[in-house]
Amino acid sequence: MKIRTLLAILSFTLFVSCSKDKEILNSLNDYNISMESKGYHFGDPLNLPKEVVENAESITISFGDKETNSLTVDPNFFTLGDNAVTFVIKKKGGEILNQDATINVFAKNPEAKLSYEIVKEYPHDPNNFVQGFELEGNTIYESDGQTGESRIIKYTLGSTTPLAETLQAGDIFSEGCTIIGDKIYQLTWQNKKGFIYNKSDLSLITEFVYPNVIGEGWGLTNDQKNLILSDGTKNIYFLDINNPSKIVRYISVAGNTEAYDQLNELEYHKGFIYANVWQKPIIVKINPANGEVVGKFDFAEIAKKHTTGNDDVLNGIAFKGENMLITGKNWPTIYEVMIK
Repeated sequence: MKIRTLLAILSFTLFVSCSKDKEILNSLNDYNISMESKGYHFGDPLNLPKEVVENAESITISFGDKETNSLTVDPNFFTLGDNAVTFVIKKKGGEILNQDATINVFAKNPEAKLSYEIVKEYPHDPNNFVQGFELEGNTIYESDGQTGESRIIKYTLGSTTPLAETLQAGDIFSEGCTIIGDKIYQLTWQNKKGFIYNKSDLSLITEFVYPNVIGEGWGLTNDQKNLILSDGTKNIYFLDINNPSKIVRYISVAGNTEAYDQLNELEYHKGFIYANVWQKPIIVKINPANGEVVGKFDFAEIAKKHTTGNDDVLNGIAFKGENMLITGKNWPTIYEVMIK
């Protein structure tokens, strides 16, 4: 009889404990889900439910190879955009509970709606699948993609006839490009390497490999100190110009209410990074210090003239003085717009 009573007590205790664990995890899950769309800003507290706090001896948040016991959204731990984390709750009885969650961090200030006016149009070869787009003087330098058709070319703005071109090997899908001094740097999509050319005749000088953390090459620009690379995620990487295989730092990009990933063609102009967003008719203006989107152009009215499928989308940013040049993949036109 005593054994049966003891077993009943143990079973009841285990049931109560499991029920309490379930209550803790459910309350934490409900809280995290409610905060995903709302998001946080840097400096905000994580106001976890009392069911969690009152039963915890300690709460740790792990993110990649980092851990923190602070329940504040710290920029030294979190990045802008989505952060896939794990809450590790040590109960007062010593048991450990784990729960995965997404913590979205947004910029504090709303991005400005940037307006423009079309001031001029130039011809563009509609066969060109634009991946990288640069202007220097009156010369366009363009990296065109598609496997088996990739190349780097240059031509005079207003013409579509190449002044020089270098074709890629059949397994290469070219991506973004940028000019530094007398050289042009060009990315590849999935080949994990880039090329460096002479600007004058587009002859190949050498190659470089990407750091392992960079999965793919998408957009490329520079600030005269670093190569600035996007890889199709929310991250933008700053690479050492003298050693492009070395990451100097990176930023993650978000606006006031949403994170931006699939960042594509890039352009650096007067202290800001401008980025196309793949499959969207927008260009975002990014603070390179922290990744905050400070402004956004809506080019839907232009893009709808040329976008007929999944690929012929807005992609191409350059600056002509204070005006911006934009184009797209397989578009027949380059637009010069005055920023208002």
